[in-house]
Parts: sequence; C-alpha cells; structure tokens
Amino acid sequence: MDDDRLWGFEQSLWIEGPENYREKVDPEVVMVLPRPPFVLAGDAAVGAVADTPTWDRAELTDRTVSRPQEGLIVVGYRVRAEKDGHAGYEAWCTSTIRRIEHEVWRVVQHQQLPALDQEG
Repeated sequence: MDDDRLWGFEQSLWIEGPENYREKVDPEVVMVLPRPPFVLAGDAAVGAVADTPTWDRAELTDRTVSRPQEGLIVVGYRVRAEKDGHAGYEAWCTSTIRRIEHEVWRVVQHQQLPALDQEG
C-alpha cells in the first residue's frame, strides 16, 4: 500500500463511520483507548470505536510510517478531529495494519493518547 492510500485508509477510520470500522478492523484487533476499560480486543474493540462519533473532518499530521516486513505497516500520527465546525478531539495515535490478501488490509492494533494541550 503506497503512502497516499495508507493515509486515506487511516483517515477513513475517523470520518466514515461504523460500517467502515467493521470492514477495515481485524476481528483479532487489540486497541488501547482513552476511556475504561482502556484495553480492548476483538469484537469489544470494534464495538467501542463503532460507538464513537463519526467526525466531519480529521487532520492527520506529524505522520510517520514504518514497514518492518512485507505486508505489515505501522503508522504514528497526531489527529485533530472536528464535528459541526468545532474542534472535538486531539490525540497521538499508532496503528498497525496487515495485508490479509492482495489489496485487502486490516487494522490489527490501534492506540490513542489524548493530546494534553493545543500545542502538542
């Protein structure tokens, strides 16, 4: 997956809603989210993100990409998400995405650390 497609894939998880999560998040995913129970896996993780807001806009900055082996991509970034024209959420995030088959990728790990201030 090239970088443009990769960042479009990641951004879609912020702005496209629950059906998109179910399509792009692996059933064996592990997530760390900023609310109890904090560490979630599998269906519980997918359900937790499916219950979060679908943002109108999500800006992904401070991007970094690692490809430690064929079919495995790790990203880190800062997200600034908005809804109805108002800043709603800022966090530092990581995701690990693996290739399932040709052109089919799934998130197998995701973590969010809320940004503590507006400057980073």
